[in-house]
Amino acid sequence: MRALEAMHIEPTVFHMNEGHSAFLALERIRVLLENSPLTFDQARQYVMATNVFTTHTPVPAGIDTFSPDMMSKYFQNYYPSLKLDEEGFLALGREEVTNKKQGFSMAVLAIRLADSVNGVSELHGDVSRKMWHNLWPQVPPDEVPLKHITNGIHVRSWLAPDLVYVLDRYLSGKWQTDPTDQSVWEGVMQIPDEELWRCHERCRERLVGWTRSTLKDQLTRRGASFDDITTADEVLDPEALTIGFARRFASYKRGALLLRDVTRLQRLLEDTKRPIQFIFAGKAHPADHEGKELIKAIVNFARNPAVRRKVVFVENYDINIARSLVQGVDVWLNTPRRGMEASGTSGMKAAANGVLNCSILDGWWVEGYAPDLGWAIGRGESYADGNTQDQLESQALYDILEKQIIPLFYKRTVDNIPRDWIARMKMCMRKLAPVFNTNRMVHDYTEKFYIPADIRGRNLAADNLDRSIKLAKAKEMLRQRWGGIKIVGVHVAGNGHYRVGENMQVEALIDLPNVDPREVLVELYAGPITATGEIGAPKILRMDYTKQIAGARHVFSGQIECRTSGRQGFAVRVLPGEEDMATPFEPGLIAWN
Repeated sequence: MRALEAMHIEPTVFHMNEGHSAFLALERIRVLLENSPLTFDQARQYVMATNVFTTHTPVPAGIDTFSPDMMSKYFQNYYPSLKLDEEGFLALGREEVTNKKQGFSMAVLAIRLADSVNGVSELHGDVSRKMWHNLWPQVPPDEVPLKHITNGIHVRSWLAPDLVYVLDRYLSGKWQTDPTDQSVWEGVMQIPDEELWRCHERCRERLVGWTRSTLKDQLTRRGASFDDITTADEVLDPEALTIGFARRFASYKRGALLLRDVTRLQRLLEDTKRPIQFIFAGKAHPADHEGKELIKAIVNFARNPAVRRKVVFVENYDINIARSLVQGVDVWLNTPRRGMEASGTSGMKAAANGVLNCSILDGWWVEGYAPDLGWAIGRGESYADGNTQDQLESQALYDILEKQIIPLFYKRTVDNIPRDWIARMKMCMRKLAPVFNTNRMVHDYTEKFYIPADIRGRNLAADNLDRSIKLAKAKEMLRQRWGGIKIVGVHVAGNGHYRVGENMQVEALIDLPNVDPREVLVELYAGPITATGEIGAPKILRMDYTKQIAGARHVFSGQIECRTSGRQGFAVRVLPGEEDMATPFEPGLIAWN
């Protein structure tokens, strides 16, 4: 914030990418409060409206959390400028506001100071809603106000130069300037099979040569024998089916899942008629001992004389190594525990190069997968026991390799061209490249978050933050009076049995002491009853204000259209109805019958 100020740059919307940057929200509030009669909450409303927060971490252990003592040490001279005391300040970062023993979470701080919050894939959005449900404890998980925008890659940066040349020949120039235009990528289907395959084979040959050179450097640095260094010139076959696995070696990414049945794996590697080989690369966090053990297991396996020419581990994984791999392998392998991969952009980089993905249905692959584009390991099942999951999914992976990937790759026509494989390569580029790119991603952020935040921020800032001040006061008033709001009765017309096509009339009697009925939103939460007795696939239906009975008691009415047969259920709920709120769930006020 202070760097932007020094450069005289005044953004209207701020995007916090992961919790590391969340302190900028506090500094924005401090600047508004400086020499101002505003309260913290009044300034906060405007700042929240113009903040966007993206969470990338589906693992609680990956969230930055600091002890209350550390926060007090570094911020005791800062929080008075926010017009907060120590307790008010520390509560901003607690998942449970009143639990003084909890640490200060940067993600919680960011969520509490941003009206727009999102995950980075459709599945990650769902995982994040469950992960942060405690911040909205009475809100159904599916309605937690946390959306998703799937990540993308800058396609041109990751494409092999050979492929760029081919695409320039057969596609219009818009594939570089507007890669989201689906019609542009239809031109991929016009590329002759032979030309695309020669292009890909050159990329694989270049990868093999680069890997041999890199491996020699690794062995030399390690002080390996002359014979071992010489052997590096013989690793990998430039014509063999090559599978790549490269990423951070966290335990949930299961980098060694392929080694679950070494005997079965060696049988595949020893097949001279249909050769297969693997290139691994990655790093573990210095403190992640389990991740280091996974790398150790792969390195030890690769030293086995029977497979040493067909399994290679490349050290010091970085962006250049990643670029070589996604351009040159035939298959990109990804084996995380489902729900733990937030997005996973490496698979997108591979797909843009016509490399087929074989992955657990996690992260982006849930949205990208189709049977004609690549392979899915499992069907998105959940397992209570991790060991059972590893066993079943490793066997599924071996089955896919043995029965689908290897046969398809080596199914050649008389001219030694794998035309069915190439058809998948083309379909992969045609369908995935125009969707999983940064142009589409930035467009989504702009349309869904940045422009609405800018408009809402201007509205709240008008007339010296008049609407921001009024919103803060309205929320404070509702908090003080919410405890008195009660749904005292619900009446349903009829005997409880309805035909499909009929409407069920519902009336709710609600006590609203010192609250204007126009200040609340009353809704029906209706849907079919599941086997567990819960309301599944609910529809949210607004109830209209009907009349005042006596004192603070009011009647609201609504109707439920009976569209399907079977057991149906509903509940009535009351939410804040202040129109300037980003979401009625924001203040954490909700009453159910």
